[in-house]
Amino acid sequence: MHVAVLGAGVIGTTTAWYLREAGHDVTVVERRGGPAQETSFANGGQISVSHAEPWASPGAPAQLLRWLFRPSAPLRFRPRLDPHQWAWGARFLSECRSRRYARNLETVVRLGLYSRACLAALRERTGIEYHQRREGILHFYTDPDVYAGAHEPAARMRALGCEREVIDVADAVAREPALARIQPRLQGATWTPGDESGDARVFTAQLAELAAAQGVRFLFDTQVMGLETQGRAVSGVRLNQSGAFTSLEADAVVVALGSFSAPLLRPLGLHLPVYPARGYSVTVPVRDPDSAYTVSLIDDEFKLVYSRLGDELRVAGMAEIDGWRQDIDPARCQQILERAAHCFPGAGHWGQARFWAGLRPTTPSSIPFVGASSRPGLYLNTGHGTLGWTNACGSAALLRDRIAGEPGALRLDDHGR
Repeated sequence: MHVAVLGAGVIGTTTAWYLREAGHDVTVVERRGGPAQETSFANGGQISVSHAEPWASPGAPAQLLRWLFRPSAPLRFRPRLDPHQWAWGARFLSECRSRRYARNLETVVRLGLYSRACLAALRERTGIEYHQRREGILHFYTDPDVYAGAHEPAARMRALGCEREVIDVADAVAREPALARIQPRLQGATWTPGDESGDARVFTAQLAELAAAQGVRFLFDTQVMGLETQGRAVSGVRLNQSGAFTSLEADAVVVALGSFSAPLLRPLGLHLPVYPARGYSVTVPVRDPDSAYTVSLIDDEFKLVYSRLGDELRVAGMAEIDGWRQDIDPARCQQILERAAHCFPGAGHWGQARFWAGLRPTTPSSIPFVGASSRPGLYLNTGHGTLGWTNACGSAALLRDRIAGEPGALRLDDHGR
């Protein structure tokens, strides 16, 4: 069948690849001039099953209240006159219940493990290169309370098959010597040897080239104006190509537009609880290779992730529930830069930092929408939050199975029911 995939980020591009492998005729529609130009452009770079703890947890409401009036808080909720923001927030609070948190954690961890295996298989089939590193991910802690709070999630993840081991300071520094600079402040760490890192933009661009060589058609600089229907079924897409309005007929349409998926679907009566969370990243050239980290790191106290991408260092984090704004707040980037320079002063050319901001498509439960919608011919692959790169290959494989009418390896369609 002919499948139209809307969006050429890491989610849309992997979806196109898996569908083409399954024998479908695939057209990808992207408003930018190439793949991975928005949320996938400069994200944290980690394949991090160990970072799968849902935002909505029993302790989250109290934490959010403490952060509410802190300009430097890792997560900021900025109220707007937007009913979709408030509806999302209400559902988020509902997902903070202990039972919901446990179920969501299990789902996201299982998806991460499956997706990591799918990525490894894809890499083996294609030989794709994207500055990948497979030295694991190390969460480090400088606050004793944050470190103590990490033990229970780590134990839950181990029970689900994610090897996230609690280690002491000496072991942490032995695994990543760059941490020696802050060793006196370290309280401990957790270690996940199976996690990875790599440049999501490079991966997506390389996979798009491979997909195009296999016959996938990419329509860049093309705006999606709406979906066409016949009765209740979705039958195509209305497009704007450089001012020319056209239609693209399709047997199936996959919406993989990240935070912009929900507005597109509302005219059809589909109200996805997907809302943007703006995040930031800082990228700098490596200054001293011996001082720079090589193991991917997560600073849980400041909610920052650190990745080594070739001859550059990437540090990413922060989240703002603040609508669809994509402008860069220099103060937020400066917070990231100061923390990174404090922890690893000689590692990078911190004065040459490049700043970036992108919108993470976030669901209240942290579980993405992957599979068929209530409309025949319409499929979803969106709402991955901070784990789009982590879960891209697994989500694409699951969607391929759903389109084929197969149950697939996992069920992800709970979303609070």
